[in-house]
Amino acid sequence: MPMPVPRTAAVVAAVALVTGLATPAHADTTAQRQRDFAAAAAEFGVPENILLGVSYLESRWDTNAGTPSTSAGYGPMHLTDLREAGVATSHHDAGTEDPRGDDARPARHPQAGPAAPPPTLQTVDEAARLLHTDAGTLRTDPAQNIRGGAALLAKYHTGGDWYDAVAKYSGSAGDAAQTFADEVFATLKTGIARTTDDGQQVTLSATPDLVVPQHADRTPPGVECPRRVTCESVPAPYQELPGGDYGNHDLANRPESQRIDHIVIHDTEGYWANVLDLAQDPTYVSWHYTIRSADGLIAQHVPTKDVAWHAGNWYVNAKSIGIEHEGFAAKGTWYTEAMYRSSAKLVGYLARRYGIPLDRAHIIGHDNVPGTVPSTIKGMHWDPGPYWDWSHYFDLLGAPLGGFGLPGSSLVTIDPDFAKNQPVFTGCDSPGTPCAPRGSEAVVLHSEPSDSAPLLKDAGLHPDGSAATMDVSDVGSRVATGQRYAVAEVRGDWTAIWYLGQKGWFHNPRGAKVAKPAVGWVVTPKPGLATVPVFGRAYPEPEAYPANVPVQAITPLPYTLAAGQQYSSAGTVGSEYYYAVTFDPADHVVVKGKLKYVQIQFGHRIAFVKADDVRLLPAF
Repeated sequence: MPMPVPRTAAVVAAVALVTGLATPAHADTTAQRQRDFAAAAAEFGVPENILLGVSYLESRWDTNAGTPSTSAGYGPMHLTDLREAGVATSHHDAGTEDPRGDDARPARHPQAGPAAPPPTLQTVDEAARLLHTDAGTLRTDPAQNIRGGAALLAKYHTGGDWYDAVAKYSGSAGDAAQTFADEVFATLKTGIARTTDDGQQVTLSATPDLVVPQHADRTPPGVECPRRVTCESVPAPYQELPGGDYGNHDLANRPESQRIDHIVIHDTEGYWANVLDLAQDPTYVSWHYTIRSADGLIAQHVPTKDVAWHAGNWYVNAKSIGIEHEGFAAKGTWYTEAMYRSSAKLVGYLARRYGIPLDRAHIIGHDNVPGTVPSTIKGMHWDPGPYWDWSHYFDLLGAPLGGFGLPGSSLVTIDPDFAKNQPVFTGCDSPGTPCAPRGSEAVVLHSEPSDSAPLLKDAGLHPDGSAATMDVSDVGSRVATGQRYAVAEVRGDWTAIWYLGQKGWFHNPRGAKVAKPAVGWVVTPKPGLATVPVFGRAYPEPEAYPANVPVQAITPLPYTLAAGQQYSSAGTVGSEYYYAVTFDPADHVVVKGKLKYVQIQFGHRIAFVKADDVRLLPAF
């Protein structure tokens, strides 16, 4: 059970220091947002740096164009209003993706059912009562939103100790609330300054002498988590089911049996309590971790040595760790800073533990996982969606994206300005309806160097030969921040990259670059080969399988990698297949072949080509 927040000397010292700094000096006092924070702090008697720190952990001081977060929060103070945000439907229950993605077993298409949101997603009402105003004003007016957050903090403050008020603002209790408050206090110590998504300059001055509370490791025994976050164990069941089936994951012995090469970022398409119920359902599917939006609490469900059913591609499942983030890829369009920070700490910990490179070829979204065969491509999922801020996420990981190559390099890293890059997608709220304009990590590709040119064609997503669309779920003509591509041509302010066998053009003008020179390796077909096949998994040659393991087909995807084209390489991998179709792990077999593959960035999703079919060339 969660324990009460302890009264420690460190907390008391930190609170005393913060309380004495109610009006810190700011390098820039002309920005309106900055003045709004100062005014609200003075009005409600909240230390200004406390107000700024809490807001930063919620929204990074952004307005997000008035759209709700993935947990129904609005404005810089993340005042929640589920009535207005609405209950989003789940893309996890649409389409045809089988989360296991293993041809040796029948497909599994579990239905989650409706998500019941928690009552904590309605803080806007309490703030409205305190200010004698209405919820609509608090959602849409940044200054009033900040006043509402200040009023709540003042109400939560019961004495000289602001730590407890900050912890309560998270909407959590116990260790999770402490983690949120600790992160706020750590931000107060270091300070931060940034330009918000609507162009406001905001500064939280550093307090280098601030004593940040130090708590014991909050990780329960047996839970695989880093220090400085709060984790809990919510085990997924390994259980036999009627008819010879079982759920909801497979026992394994990674990394001794197989390397873990990828970490897959998902969103839950449901609220915390419902998602945790699903993780404990033996008839549902599984993933390794879930992270809560409000405070960054982490729940572990499956040991990392075992294989969860999460990515829709069995090869990727067998060699990855899946992390779900509370939220929705389309209905809610932004993720809290508390969640980003907690997730980055977890991913950094796992990457160090298993030697996983901190790049976008190995830290991937569910939307980057390839279909297994042509028939599965259309049903693959597309979370965490185009509003996940990969650039900021990799900054938190300590592995900033882009900017490492020389001008004129034949390889580029996609790296737009998140706030300024605002493609107009459709379908966030209803089919065909434009989504609210807001920052995005996605760059849209055209078939010619013109904004009016059609989008590219994706033979897997659109087998009828039609072009991709601007629907938020259609990744057929879209690149993502951090991904690397080989340059095919440059015409003035337009750059073309090789993408699914085509030239994909994007606007890349001086002074507003959305791609930066990169260094690395590219693949191209060996001389004499007009085309080479592209695969969604790196399975062994038939001769590698023992007699008791069915041979898995090596089926090419419906794309062409032709002579003269180049694609970014993420390195050579061995061929493997994990045969695990029975409840008894003694029957499980890891089949390793002599066949080698190269992982490439082929379209929006990764893919594999046989190493014998391609040449590896340096790009710089």
